[in-house]
Amino acid sequence: MAKRNVRDFTEGSIVSHLVAFATPMLLGNVFQALYSTVDSFWVGRFLGAEALAAVSVGFPIIFALTSLAIGLTIATTTLVSQSFGAKDYPQIAHISANTITLLSMLGIFFAFTGYFFRNQLIELVGTPADIKEMAVSYLGICSLGFPVVYAYNVAGAILRGMGDSRTPLNALIVATLINIVLDPILIFGVGPIPKMGVAGAAIATIFAQLIASIVALVGVFRTVSFRRRFRDFLRIDKRITGLSFKIGLPSAVQQSLVSFGAMVVVSIVNKYGFVEAAALGVGNRLDQFTLMPAMSLSTAVSALVGQNLGAGKLDRVKETVASGCKLSLGIALCTFAVMQLFPRTVFSLFTKDAVLLDSGVRYLRSVSFIYIPMSLHFILQGVMRGAGDTIPTMLIALGALWMIRLPSALVMSGPFGMGISGVWLAFPMSGTFTLIMNYIYYKRGKWASKRLIRHEAIQASLDDL
Repeated sequence: MAKRNVRDFTEGSIVSHLVAFATPMLLGNVFQALYSTVDSFWVGRFLGAEALAAVSVGFPIIFALTSLAIGLTIATTTLVSQSFGAKDYPQIAHISANTITLLSMLGIFFAFTGYFFRNQLIELVGTPADIKEMAVSYLGICSLGFPVVYAYNVAGAILRGMGDSRTPLNALIVATLINIVLDPILIFGVGPIPKMGVAGAAIATIFAQLIASIVALVGVFRTVSFRRRFRDFLRIDKRITGLSFKIGLPSAVQQSLVSFGAMVVVSIVNKYGFVEAAALGVGNRLDQFTLMPAMSLSTAVSALVGQNLGAGKLDRVKETVASGCKLSLGIALCTFAVMQLFPRTVFSLFTKDAVLLDSGVRYLRSVSFIYIPMSLHFILQGVMRGAGDTIPTMLIALGALWMIRLPSALVMSGPFGMGISGVWLAFPMSGTFTLIMNYIYYKRGKWASKRLIRHEAIQASLDDL
């Protein structure tokens, strides 16, 4: 196995490993959000609030259709990191090859699903009639790009399991620069290229994602020593697939139902008009940016936990959790302060509409309270994923969404007469519940004994080759 950019987390300083791994992850997440947020910038600033709302309502649908890939790539990182900690390189190659094949097939399936059912999906979230046509167009084009989205995610998961967070970053930097250049060209038209509006933003994003997936996959094939012949990539290994689903399916179900819950939130907000829908869409993007440090540290924690569990070093796992929580909380307090003190300045990056700005300020001042509990929740979630113990995190996340956030949003916005402010306040309430429940489960310690890697099953699959 080539050693370019890989890191062994079973030795050395925990804090240094977290920072060294999470920093490229953070930059990568920033660039990943940037190449899609660029769409919101150009559309919101130059095409108006209606166009911005049309782009915004498609986000939770797209996320729902890519959630299975997210769950399976989480499983991939877990399997690869624990195999790397055990220094079992043939296992890494076998897991990687199988997951690439599996995700390629799923990407094609969901591309067809999203494209051919785009009208029904847009209607499902109660999209206002005046933005429906633009929303359908944006969702349909984005759906066709799912195969490359899946390819990038699986390649990134493999590399991160081996401690390489730099190659996925490099891929996203290139893709973001391409999207920044292509967005205005395709949205407004230049020379022989016609003005495409919202559809142009979607096409630019897909092309950028294609480049990112190519760069990441090249990194995988340069790092992993594959011994399988090409025809072996055309078949699915039942044992490895079973392990991937056992670890990844709870996360996929969690992502799917969370995405469906987000669609329900969108449908609630849509009742207040396209201005509030646009505020939610932009607000979600800003939340994504502000929670990126915690999410990056969570991924780093998963990689460190996986490798050290694979090496049997539980003390280093606990040290990883403590260090991760301190780093994540410190950053969250800073971002929370910015959103409370300068919400209008931040939101004005996306719109000049005075009414939309007022709605955005209300959103940020209410929802930003979620940053503090979620910064700690992500670290604890990273521990469970690194251990392969994903069912409890799924149940907690679904409980927070369906038992706390949605009922609270409906009751506070309706019977309590708080309107849209009641919807916004439901976010930090559910975040606090999530943190409390995850902390209780972490302290019980059952995750440490759940080694979901089935070495014998993987080895038997290798023997069958």
